[in-house]
Amino acid sequence: MPDTSNIPSDSLKAGALGLARRLAKAGFQVFWVGGCVRDARLGQAPTDYDIATDATPDEIEHLFRKTIPVGKQFGVIMVLEAGHEYQVATFRAEGDYADGRRPGSVRFTDAREDALRRDFTINGLFYDPLADELHDWVGGQADLEARRIRTIGDPAERFGEDRLRLLRAVRFAVQLGFEIEPATFAVVQQHAAAIREVSAERIRDELLKLFRPLHAARGLDLLHESRLLPEVLPELAATIGCEQPPEYHPEGDVFTHIRLMLSHLPADAGTTLIWSVLMHDIAKPATLSRDGGRIRFLGHEKVGATMALEIMNRLRFPKAESAAVKTSVRHHMQLKDAQQMRPATLRKLFLRPTFPVELALHRLDSLASSGKLDNFEFLEAKLGEFQDQPELQKPLVDGGDLIALGQVPGAELGRLLSDIRDRQLAGELTTREKALAWAREVLG
Repeated sequence: MPDTSNIPSDSLKAGALGLARRLAKAGFQVFWVGGCVRDARLGQAPTDYDIATDATPDEIEHLFRKTIPVGKQFGVIMVLEAGHEYQVATFRAEGDYADGRRPGSVRFTDAREDALRRDFTINGLFYDPLADELHDWVGGQADLEARRIRTIGDPAERFGEDRLRLLRAVRFAVQLGFEIEPATFAVVQQHAAAIREVSAERIRDELLKLFRPLHAARGLDLLHESRLLPEVLPELAATIGCEQPPEYHPEGDVFTHIRLMLSHLPADAGTTLIWSVLMHDIAKPATLSRDGGRIRFLGHEKVGATMALEIMNRLRFPKAESAAVKTSVRHHMQLKDAQQMRPATLRKLFLRPTFPVELALHRLDSLASSGKLDNFEFLEAKLGEFQDQPELQKPLVDGGDLIALGQVPGAELGRLLSDIRDRQLAGELTTREKALAWAREVLG
């Protein structure tokens, strides 16, 4: 029997139990299915609960007050209960998948046949929460114990039904620390090109789950081994075998460097940092040149920024996220010269909205190449000093102040404000009064 003793009796679980009781009281079969059963048996708290039942969509809508017909034609109703959303689906078997994502038709059936239509055995377990009974018609429990990803039935058929499952197999293996069963993995490799038929948004969402801090390096490895990498991120695949100067990069080629950076990600790394790591050297293959035997990548940060933005846009990332990654890539070579920079230049860097990501990226870049962190530590110390100087954080004057002195609004106003800010950061103008006096002198 499943051990759910470690799962907190929170409102999410309580709501799922309430739904199960109401369905059972009305005379229907009811099971928790999919990821919630898998996670509970792995000792993890489920983040959502999906429910399968022999109640029809109309009967589900009649039984519950707040419902949304999210996929009624496929037997799926969203039930809103206690502030949570629960997907309640009628047991079903599916017809052919003409579009490689959705079945052309469904027919209502029993629990066993419903289990047999699902993707992977570990997601095909059915649990009766009222009787505390596990129903395993697909061998999911054995595969959980063996830490193995295996399709239910023929792998080619399962992947043909929804091509995203090719990427989901890799993602589940990485996320759970499992291996993909050899026959299943062979079909992933054989059919990797079919992932191109999947929408960019669905691919992006899987990649976001795949590239998480604690397992991002393995995610990159398995994407490569599965042959999916050149299909979803061809620019990243092009870094494989791209030589680097050994005096700066003893670790090896660009791909190895990126992989090492991913392995050093802090546990709290966010999406912008992770994707900046993936993108920062993306243009090295395109900018590679040799000068008397010396390997160069002139301007790779500038070309890479453009490429990074194109990739992020292609995958339908939010514009702000894409712009932040582009900026981090564009400036990632700048920090290596930090110890030679004037204090004012450093302070301008610190004020950049993306600087925290740029600094974290620089640390990872150093760890995955020379291993030396002296430059990073210098920047950290200078940043600390800057943050202890509140008089530098805010501009001494604004546009209104200069207009009051007689400056006409326009480009010249912006240049004058920038000049004053630069002098403030350089320590030449330390008070508002001095800044206004300097502006009066300039304006005559």
